[in-house]
Amino acid sequence: MNAPMSFHQINFLVLFGGVLTLYWLVARWRLARLWVLLLASLGFYAAWNPVPLLLYLFSAAVNAIAGPMMERPTHRSASRAMRAKDERVRKNVMIVAVCIHVGVLVTSKYLQLFLKSAGSIAGWLHIEWTPPDLGLIHPLGLSFLTFQAVGYIVDVYRKQTSGKRSLLHHLLFATFFPRVVSGPILRAHQLIDEFDTPPGVITPSGPTLPAADGAQALFRIAQGLAKKLLLADVLGGSLVNPVFANPTGYSAAECVLAATAYTLQLYFDFSGYSDIAIGIAGLLGFKFPENFDKPYHATNLFDFWNRWHLTLSTWLRDYLYRPLGGNQGSKWQTLRNTMIVMSLGGLWHGADWRFLIWGALHGLFLCMWRAYWWAAGKPKKAEVGFARKLGGWFVMINAVIFARIFFRAETMSLALDMFKQLGTLTGNMARVSGLAWFSLVACIVFYVLPRPVFEKSQVLFIKSPILVRALLLLAIGLATHQFSSIESQPYIYLRY
Repeated sequence: MNAPMSFHQINFLVLFGGVLTLYWLVARWRLARLWVLLLASLGFYAAWNPVPLLLYLFSAAVNAIAGPMMERPTHRSASRAMRAKDERVRKNVMIVAVCIHVGVLVTSKYLQLFLKSAGSIAGWLHIEWTPPDLGLIHPLGLSFLTFQAVGYIVDVYRKQTSGKRSLLHHLLFATFFPRVVSGPILRAHQLIDEFDTPPGVITPSGPTLPAADGAQALFRIAQGLAKKLLLADVLGGSLVNPVFANPTGYSAAECVLAATAYTLQLYFDFSGYSDIAIGIAGLLGFKFPENFDKPYHATNLFDFWNRWHLTLSTWLRDYLYRPLGGNQGSKWQTLRNTMIVMSLGGLWHGADWRFLIWGALHGLFLCMWRAYWWAAGKPKKAEVGFARKLGGWFVMINAVIFARIFFRAETMSLALDMFKQLGTLTGNMARVSGLAWFSLVACIVFYVLPRPVFEKSQVLFIKSPILVRALLLLAIGLATHQFSSIESQPYIYLRY
């Protein structure tokens, strides 16, 4: 089986250049440009493994069938009983479609985990039973696809988007290659509703991508490559990976440093991917939503989740938390809903109970935070002084860092070893290399740079002559190639 084609690989960049050229050549013809995108998306996925594409095709078919069934109009003269019947039909179709999507995800991603856990329980009960190895393939990006597909079904049921879409639209919505690997999780109005709109600006010769938009997209791609290859991969290879692979071989201080470094690595890896996806989509005339908003600037854990992986956070809020009742019921119901959403959101990340623990810890922290506000009163934003903000930030960042030990460790045993080593309180840092220190400082400096610095840099890049832009991109390319030849790693969220 081939490894997934990554955005930073030369073969992808070359193939994308060809797709981009052909796409804009046929951009004036709606069906032609959609077929170019679909074939490119199928090819991108098939480069990893073509077999799981059948699940993507099945998902698209489910939505293509369910959408029109929920869109069926009720005649104005129909009786109240007929209207109620039609509404029941719409609701039943929605429930069936959602169950199908979730069932596919649970079967392909979690069934083996459930069988393995059942085998462990049987062993504890002294029952001889070996769970079968089903050999199931977890399709690339299936977790993201499932949430996106479920969101579409619910939006059609809520009458927030049209259910009358062709199979071509649904196939492209499911497989659109800029987001298929690690999101973002898109709503219908952010993608499928845009397929029929000519990209760019209309000129006498057809749709054209404005030069400023193209330069802005290239800047985001370059920024994402730098985050991924110059920051995340170097920090991961020089510090995070060695310590998490063998925590007992390092001091408590080195383990703390590695856990902190992982928090930075994960941000730059995932936000770097998002930058590249936004840039690639921008070159094709699509606008993807932002996925991060300086998450480590948050002063409490609620604020953190309003800044981290935004398309997942808002999806969980709109399609799970609020339907469960959100915070509109009793205090007990609010805490219950928080625990359910965060626990399931954690398990969504991977077929291992470590992710459930990670999500449940965040749920528990959020419940504790809310309970504190209930007892002491939630302060208004203007009333929160610097000391209180600093204290809230300190609690938030430590909760994020240490809960992520379960997220990063390859096994539960290694996660527990990490915590045991932290308990030794040893302070030696002799095994931290110069490269690790340099990359850690570089990540911190890059992260704390104010947003206007990036905005002004982007404007300066856009206004620069083409030759200057080309030289800057070449310099970034050479630098990333130099580091990637040594430290390049798969995108962290690729496994989810």
